[in-house]
Amino acid sequence: MREYKTVAKAYPKKRPAKERTQDYYPIYHNFEENEAKAQASRCLQCPIDLLRGLESEFTFCRTGCPLNNNIPRWLKKTYEHDYTSAFELSNARSPFPEILGRVCPKKGLCESACTLEKTSYHAVSIGNVEVYLNEKAIEEGAVPFYGRANERTFKVAVVGSGPAGLSCATFLLRAGIDVELYERENRVGGLLMYGIPNFKLPKSVILRRFEWMKNAGMKVHLNTEVGKDVSLSELQEKFDAVFLGLGVPLGRSAGMENEDAKGVHHVMELLTQTQKNLLDHALQQSILRDKHVIVIGGGDSAMDALRTAIRHKAKSVTCVYRRDEASMPGSKAEVVNAKEEGVQFIFNALPKKALVDENRQVVGLEILETYLDENNRLQTKEQSTQTLSADSIVLALGFEAKRFSFYEELDLAVGRSNTLIVDENKETSHPFVFAGGDVVRGANLVVNAALDGREAAFAIAKKLGALSDPYFNL
Repeated sequence: MREYKTVAKAYPKKRPAKERTQDYYPIYHNFEENEAKAQASRCLQCPIDLLRGLESEFTFCRTGCPLNNNIPRWLKKTYEHDYTSAFELSNARSPFPEILGRVCPKKGLCESACTLEKTSYHAVSIGNVEVYLNEKAIEEGAVPFYGRANERTFKVAVVGSGPAGLSCATFLLRAGIDVELYERENRVGGLLMYGIPNFKLPKSVILRRFEWMKNAGMKVHLNTEVGKDVSLSELQEKFDAVFLGLGVPLGRSAGMENEDAKGVHHVMELLTQTQKNLLDHALQQSILRDKHVIVIGGGDSAMDALRTAIRHKAKSVTCVYRRDEASMPGSKAEVVNAKEEGVQFIFNALPKKALVDENRQVVGLEILETYLDENNRLQTKEQSTQTLSADSIVLALGFEAKRFSFYEELDLAVGRSNTLIVDENKETSHPFVFAGGDVVRGANLVVNAALDGREAAFAIAKKLGALSDPYFNL
């Protein structure tokens, strides 16, 4: 190993834009074996554990990972072609590494913390190796360990099957606790299923995880909404503990006139409907085909909406963002992908009004030019109004938590932004009711939701007396 001087950092090959916009398949190819081994060979095998607990200015891949994943060890096993051991190490701290390897930003996390990233050689391609080793091991017959069903004594309800709920259920099963999962949709996955397009995360990967967990004994209740089909009080009485992974289902408003007009959609409406149509083989039911589409926003969800609109065969797809390109909060690679696929960008523009016809159908968007004043505050220029043609407008301005009415059943403490208040163990104000992910943090990274689910599972297991040392298998 330590071959970083002779082996350059590599990225997965990308399908040509003209080809990939014709379908919803992933745009990146997974690493081949030689590529994964070459990247693993670059690892320095830093002495992370020897320095644990010492104050240091150094950061490492493992300290940059919210899950504290044992990256150097599974990189070494990958280099040695020991994919079974690499798989076990990768899955020990992560509930679904083959998913996180695809959706984690890496930048700002493990790869930014890699020692090599501070040099001209650049970080090991950690996420892409993680995907490869897991898929390779699964191909060879590896299956994650979810404990033994005949040894389970306690029972926990997990509400929501997104990343926080899936993570919590994973570690509860491993700790010898039965899990029943409640999901309001007709398919499992939450944000992973409906909030991330198939061209970034193939849904077969998510469904495979849930199949393993069901085979391990987890019960799943689909089309079951807490507060409607079952009450939170019922769950609290029936189960030894409850975990709430409810996400942040509300889209933020643009604050423009006629925002309620026909043809104005929130991003999750578009992404969810598209994925459902894809899974149900009903792509002809597109809401954007042959339309001039404008997406308002500059984050990853906006890029997802723009690139989805391209695949809907829209006549034109335009992004309107209030600041300049350098200020966009999303992944730079996603912006590049969107440009390659034909998206047009208008920067320094603030939506003022959706223009409508006599039937309140969108026909355009009125925007104002923006600039930053001497205090770096966003301002609009007087008499700078422009009009853009549009048949559909998609709002991709972030997400907010919802104050569910069933919180009152157990008098759960709620913060000012409608997020649930929890303690250091992810326990709410009601004993034995835990929560994690976006419903606690607000809109955040998938990996942080996975961390919350894991920590809640450990806290639940410890409180129930099912586990004395939560890190026994990590």
